[in-house]
This record gives sequence, structure tokens and C-alpha cells, in this order.
Amino acid sequence: MAEQKMVRFIIERQDGPKDKPYEQQFDVPYRPGLNVVAALMEIQKNPVTVDGKRVPPVVWECNCLEKVCGACMMVINGKARQACCSLVDKLDQPIHLAPARTFPVIRDLLIDRSVMFESLKRIHGWVEVDGTWEVKDAPIQNPYTAQTAYEISHCMTCGCCLEACPNVGPQSDFIGPAPTVQAYLFNLHPLGKFDAPTRLNALMEKGGITSCGNSQNCVEVCPKNIKLTTYLAQLNRDVNKQALRNIFDH
Repeated sequence: MAEQKMVRFIIERQDGPKDKPYEQQFDVPYRPGLNVVAALMEIQKNPVTVDGKRVPPVVWECNCLEKVCGACMMVINGKARQACCSLVDKLDQPIHLAPARTFPVIRDLLIDRSVMFESLKRIHGWVEVDGTWEVKDAPIQNPYTAQTAYEISHCMTCGCCLEACPNVGPQSDFIGPAPTVQAYLFNLHPLGKFDAPTRLNALMEKGGITSCGNSQNCVEVCPKNIKLTTYLAQLNRDVNKQALRNIFDH
């Protein structure tokens, strides 16, 4: 009988937000189509390290398992990506798993992405409902911008772009590509465009569009292939126009 093939995982763990990280290694039985989330589930069922030590199960987050929710984002072999669609067959082994340390670590691979959602509040990342939805004929999306809006709407707020961006973290106050580009999305909306000045003025503040260094790392890691730098450039143009309007309005 052939010996069972195993996959080695080296996982960076952390017992709590203020604890020091450490590594543990686990072997998982190989099977075709195995992805990182499925491997973590196997480890959870039997959390025993390669040296035979039983340890607490590894903590991580997942939800849809279809690359839609963005919850399972982590650093896999040095790159921020979704664990649910990271196939073992396409990864160099041993496979290294680590939390996305741009965000506060809660435990092991589980992170707190609240800062990203606070940034969405800052840029007014929603459409005000003022009663017009009760009107028979709702506003129609501009067909010339519908495709762009549809593309940006695929954003899962997973945080891959923030993890990859060298301007996000203690060294900078940049709110990151995802929240910034969401301002562009809502400015394209037939009702959202009325609050465009509010969003553009927010992006003029500290940590806004001027903190983007155009490293283009965000485009490389975006799991939805959103053209983030293209829309950041267009936002930069819009912000400059708004700045001129502000001068003449006063």
C-alpha cells in the first residue's frame, strides 16, 4: 500500500493581541483539490504538531468559501490572498501561513479589520436614501459608467490591497486603496453623485489620496482584479477639480 502523501504547513501563531508570535508545523493528508481552508479544517479536527504535541486549534476566519466574502484573507507564502481559493497544488511547499499584520491580530490568523470599515465611514461610503426610492421610476445608472461601477462593486473589503500597500501601516496614515476607490464607486451612482463633494473633500484630508505612493502593489494582489490604480488616478483628478471648486466657491 502506497504511503499517504502529506502537506507540511508552517503557521505563525499568536495567543492574543499582545502576545509574541511563534511558529508551529502541521502535516495534513494530501488530496486532490485541497485548499488552505480545507487544510486548516483538518488541523482543527486534530491539532497535533509534527513533533506529536497536541496544541489548541489554529484560529482563523472564513465564511462563503467561494471568494466572495473576503473573510479568509491571510498571508500565504508571503503574499496576501484568499485561503479558500489557494490550492495546495499551486503553492510552493512547505506552505507558510501568517496573519495580515497591517491589521491588529486577535489570535493566530484572525485579524481585526475595523480600521477599513471606519475608513468607509470617513469617505461616506453609502448612498443617502431620501424617499426617492418610493417614486415609480428610479434613477437609471449611466450606461457609460455601469461597467466601471460593476467592477468596483466586486470589492470584498478583504484587505489584500491594504496588506500589500507599503503606504498603509505605522509608517503612514493612508486609509488604503479599497476604501479610497469606494469613494469613486459611490460618486458614479445616480444618487450618490450628489454627495461627491463630501467624499472628495474627505480624501483631501490627512491619510487621503495624497498619501497614495502609486506603488501598484494593490493591483497585483486584488483577488477581484479591480483596476485600483486606474481609479485612484481618476480620483486624484477629481479631488484636484474639487479643490479648485472650493477656492472659487469661497
